[in-house]
Amino acid sequence: MTGNSVPTLFEFGEDYIEPIFAKRNPAMILFTDEKDTKYQTAFAAAASNLKGKILFSHSGVSAGIQERLGEFIGVTKKDLPTLRIIAPEASIAKYVWEGAIADLTPEAVAKFYQDFKDGKLVAHRKSEPIPEKNDGPVKILVGKNYEEIVNDKTKDVFVKFYAPWCGHCKTLAPKWEELGEHVKGSNVVFAKFDATLNEVEGVEVKGYPTLKFYPADDKKGMTYEDGREIEDIKKWLAKTSKAYQAHFAEEKKAEL
Repeated sequence: MTGNSVPTLFEFGEDYIEPIFAKRNPAMILFTDEKDTKYQTAFAAAASNLKGKILFSHSGVSAGIQERLGEFIGVTKKDLPTLRIIAPEASIAKYVWEGAIADLTPEAVAKFYQDFKDGKLVAHRKSEPIPEKNDGPVKILVGKNYEEIVNDKTKDVFVKFYAPWCGHCKTLAPKWEELGEHVKGSNVVFAKFDATLNEVEGVEVKGYPTLKFYPADDKKGMTYEDGREIEDIKKWLAKTSKAYQAHFAEEKKAEL
């Protein structure tokens, strides 16, 4: 680890993106907007005790790169103060210290680090609340309902992983709604997942929009890479989705 090339405890900023994310060093980050508290003193002492084992940083969430860090990890102003570990390896795992920050001690920080090192911690996944109503043509997926909807073995599920700021995602949105209406009454589900606010273990999204199809009989899924016009997707489903084929075969029979 390159822990010796950065300060023992640093305020997160542009200069520390590389030591953590590019060089894939785990970091313990205290998110707070307070100063000179007992828990900050304890955190600083722990940073000194554990120097070279894990990077130690503190950050707010209100502006600039710190705000983006908060969004990425899933920390908002209402969560402050909070202590997290991020482990930017193949996929970035995030862990939450569950204790009361006011009771933080150097020993508690050391135990948090040791539990992380020993693989005893369960990764924290971001999720929006499950929507109260979810009966539109496109199902809304969040971290907390993803498994239930996508892994339904009676349904073929087509998921759009998107970011709200992505121009291509905005262009695709009305087409996705139209396709959802098109398959109404079938065992094909069109769904959307805001990958900036939600995470699911084992699902990595590297570009937006990413389209993945999860057939009823194979929930490993496949990435859709054909055209993104409505007719392109209909033709692909007619070749690929058994549920789509069955539904429209029945519809044709009904028309005879």
